Amino acid sequence: MFKIQTLNKISPKGLEIFPRDLYEVASEFTHPDAILVRSADMNQMEIPPSVLAIARAGAGVNNIPVERCTERGIVVFNTPGANANSVKELVIAGLLIASRKIIRAVEWVRSIADEGDRVSELVEKEKSRFTGPEIKGKKLGVIGLGSIGVMVANAAVALEMEVIGYDPYISVEAAWGLSSKVQRAETLEKLIREADYITLHVPLNDDTRGMLNYEKFRMMKRGVKILNFARGGLVNNRDILKAIEEGIVDRYVTDFPEADLLQCENVIPIPHLGASTPEAEENCAIMAVQQLRDFLERGNIRNSVNFPTCQLDISGDTRILIANRNIPDMVRQITGVLGSAHINISDMINKHKGNIAYNIIDVDGDIPSEATEQLSQIEGVIMVRVLRPKEFSPLDR
Repeated sequence: MFKIQTLNKISPKGLEIFPRDLYEVASEFTHPDAILVRSADMNQMEIPPSVLAIARAGAGVNNIPVERCTERGIVVFNTPGANANSVKELVIAGLLIASRKIIRAVEWVRSIADEGDRVSELVEKEKSRFTGPEIKGKKLGVIGLGSIGVMVANAAVALEMEVIGYDPYISVEAAWGLSSKVQRAETLEKLIREADYITLHVPLNDDTRGMLNYEKFRMMKRGVKILNFARGGLVNNRDILKAIEEGIVDRYVTDFPEADLLQCENVIPIPHLGASTPEAEENCAIMAVQQLRDFLERGNIRNSVNFPTCQLDISGDTRILIANRNIPDMVRQITGVLGSAHINISDMINKHKGNIAYNIIDVDGDIPSEATEQLSQIEGVIMVRVLRPKEFSPLDR
């Protein structure tokens, strides 16, 4: 029986996918086989040696020590796209509240609650303080065209905005889903010089941290509005406050409020609501559980941030799963051990991602424990698992 430890409250819609006769799910386990997490910070956590995989019910994995997991052969999954619609809808709301001063207007109306019969008169007199432009016909720059970026770009086109996108690493799948009306920016600088609104949809890493800084703000149109529903570290807080003070940036809408931003009237802080819908939580949980099951029961890997995508239809009696450092001569050594043990390989696949490689090998019959031990002793091998996948029921994908 597989033991799944949950570090956060996970949607029951996802957890019910675990067959009760095969899985035990709890928040406390001494030796879990896998961990399901949302926002809990695992970076200082002592991850038990029994853990084979960690699945984050969400896209970002900053709360997981990915590098440490890779060294131990722990597969880290995320759920890209599962919360995309939820984030997209909040970005559209962000466009509107950045333009129309809706929040300030509501706050002001609440402030005159004690004026009694004068409320209507005051509203008519003061409403001009809260005028703002329509978004129709304005140019939106979308930085990052993954699942969320594509949905935002397409929605903005439907709202009759002019949309320009920048993503040098756009996938074929994302490109197929992108509206033909979205213009392509050859460079980031071209986008930020032209856009009236800029929205960020890229991961946070060493290359993107602080990507919007004072140098970039100086290139922008005066009165530009910035939306950040991706990661807080993408924007340099000190520099955007300076750009606001100088009138370059008119509004900054962020889903990642930090103390130094909260005193600025032109910053609209939202308490990380991007994926805070019941639909998004369900979708993320379902996707995370499906990926965990496929890995634990079949050894297949989909949507891992540290291991290659690697899937193989079952063709043998026994399945051998091997993770190793991506160095020469590994496949020959692995197949050599199996050949010496007179084990017939019915099918196999080898994939790599960066410094890590992953092998799925289907063989006829059983594999002796001696052969498994020999495989684990090969220099560069990080992890060896043996499964009999035909013992499990078919998976719904």
